[in-house]
Amino acid sequence: MFCMKCGTQLPDDASFCYKCGAKVSAQSETERGASPRPVLASSDVKELKCPSCGAPIAPKFGEMVVTCEYCGTSVWLGTDGWRSIEKHTMLTPKYTERDRILAIIHDTMDRGVIHRHLQESSTLEEMSLAMIPYWLIPVSARTAIVAANVAAEAGTIAATGVLAGILGGEMGGRGRGGGLVDGLLIGSVLSGGMGGGANVRKAVELDSNYLFPVVGVKALMEYQPRNYEFDLSGRELFDPAKVKGIKVLNGDIGEETAKYQAKTLVDSLQSEKAHAQYHMIQQMNTQSDVGEGELLHVPIWFVRYDHSGRKIVFIVDANSGRLVNSIGL
Repeated sequence: MFCMKCGTQLPDDASFCYKCGAKVSAQSETERGASPRPVLASSDVKELKCPSCGAPIAPKFGEMVVTCEYCGTSVWLGTDGWRSIEKHTMLTPKYTERDRILAIIHDTMDRGVIHRHLQESSTLEEMSLAMIPYWLIPVSARTAIVAANVAAEAGTIAATGVLAGILGGEMGGRGRGGGLVDGLLIGSVLSGGMGGGANVRKAVELDSNYLFPVVGVKALMEYQPRNYEFDLSGRELFDPAKVKGIKVLNGDIGEETAKYQAKTLVDSLQSEKAHAQYHMIQQMNTQSDVGEGELLHVPIWFVRYDHSGRKIVFIVDANSGRLVNSIGL
């Protein structure tokens, strides 16, 4: 058998590697002729080797179980062992030409009647590209809502008015009994009793799942995205060699702080979604489950203009070419 940490060949009954001191798993199922079983990687592993034959294991991003191409042993990349390797990822810069970014921004600045010719009357002050760290925080949010059914309520009010007029005419001069009948009929309409109409109040639930990006640099918190999702289909393990010539910023916001920030922002987003879908919300409560984060470096363009003393800042995703957000527009 071989040490999973350094690859040194060891006796089959070894408990620790005599070269690096790492704890060694028991003899593999493959060596005993049985079906292979997942093996838990060490929590301090720096590179992965097959525990049976010592061959290098190169898992694809997101894989949790890998089969050795040389001997067929299955290796389980448990959360403790794989997280330290998987946690730091990146998106590669694809929009690196200044002219392409300026074209995207100019189109945004001149869109609409209010902003017509805004770019022409503004001065470009700064334009820079950097790799910015974001915490990707998984948040599952469930918002319970009690809202008024506006259509039903409007219909009820109209029907009540009509009935009140009719009853007022028919029951006029009939004494106190008319008042009682009016009250019963009108009450039945308000409660949805006439013809089994729907109650004007309804309870609904708004469920959403987010992989919410929280900027990992305190000095850039004012540029925090509110409702933006990075395209993660092409993300890969962080490799400084792929971003040579681009400044890489180090984060100074911890994961726990990022989790709290993500939960707060998701609660706000859920409220916005609820008010966009339902009117006259009477009660609303959001419960959120927050998972473990992943540190993602994203190529970001910062572009600042001056417009008659007013600063306008654009933040552009250099991986997708989309506008993340803008300040002062």
